[in-house]
Amino acid sequence: MEQTWRWFGPADPIPLAHIRQAGATGIVTALHHVPSGVAWSDAEVAARKREIEAAGLTWSVAESIPTPESIKLRNADCATAIEVWKESLRACARAGIKTVCYNFMPVVDWTRTDLMWQLPSTGHALRFDMTDFAAYDLFMLRRPGAAQSFTPEIAAAAEVRFAAMSADDRTRLERTIIAGLPGADFSYDQTALRQRIDAYENTDAADLAANLTHFLSEVAPVAQAEGVHLGIHPDDPPLPLFGLPRVVSTASDLRRILASVPVDASGLTFCVGSLGSRADNPLVEMATEFASRIHFAHLRDVAREDDGSFYEADHLDGSNDMVGVIDALLAEERRRAADGHAQAAIPLRPDHGHLLGDDGDKRSNPGYSYIGRLKGLAEIRGVMRALDRATHRP
Repeated sequence: MEQTWRWFGPADPIPLAHIRQAGATGIVTALHHVPSGVAWSDAEVAARKREIEAAGLTWSVAESIPTPESIKLRNADCATAIEVWKESLRACARAGIKTVCYNFMPVVDWTRTDLMWQLPSTGHALRFDMTDFAAYDLFMLRRPGAAQSFTPEIAAAAEVRFAAMSADDRTRLERTIIAGLPGADFSYDQTALRQRIDAYENTDAADLAANLTHFLSEVAPVAQAEGVHLGIHPDDPPLPLFGLPRVVSTASDLRRILASVPVDASGLTFCVGSLGSRADNPLVEMATEFASRIHFAHLRDVAREDDGSFYEADHLDGSNDMVGVIDALLAEERRRAADGHAQAAIPLRPDHGHLLGDDGDKRSNPGYSYIGRLKGLAEIRGVMRALDRATHRP
């Protein structure tokens, strides 16, 4: 598997030289300075690629080309937005970037409630706490119908939690949920968030799934013609937020997506942490079933809790069988190599990492510290090496 690393461009606190020192060879990035709805130009893509290659690395994956709300809602601006998306896709293809990640989460991207949750080790992790999220939805946003989104037990706990929060606690929670985490293409205040949620009033899960199929029917043929692999990222967390549908959360969702536009170019970003936040997702079986359409892998893990909460765990010590998933992906690579695929290697990145050591004294993007990801990549590399040795041992 190709070892890659997420980099947020020239403003990223972690320089490309340090990424190379971590042992990664590929970079996962996007043109984060280009607003959503504006096509990536050949010149911008080429300039970013030159910068990466000058550091001895390869731009392996574009993550992500933004997917505007107009596409998810399939409103009057949808056709124009899709054409813009295609232009960005073609710009990637012309530059030799052959893997593109995207998501289809309405209104909010990946979501957490705590960016500095202390682990027993004294390091810090990202956390999604269901009670905190309910406290925000019920008592700060005061979304109509929010009570139907939570069990009575969660709602009662949320009321107690909210009452105990200081003004600073409430401000921090709101900022964490709606200000946009790294890689997101939004930043809301409460008014803007309510407006975006209201826009989905007449859009249910079936509608959103149909809109995704429409989008893929437009862009997948372009990707196929350009030799680019698309990998849709699962919902994170894989459950409805703010009463909005999410349609990339389960094995049946992925099965539907792959069947809706059955071309190789339309595939998956297999994110262990996102899919593994649900106990009913059998990840090793899913990795095996969908192997031929997995074009990119996010190898991080989470520790699940019974109420739907989770936190980012050590890469090999969460609630999911990371070793089993890696084994399934390596088996798929061997199959591709035997079938003569020109690009058999699946790009992986260690995804999020804990805040460890003196990284806590430095500026870093939440979840994207240096030491924690270096540790995760090293652990994954060790698993790969051990599995490869076991496979080839006489």
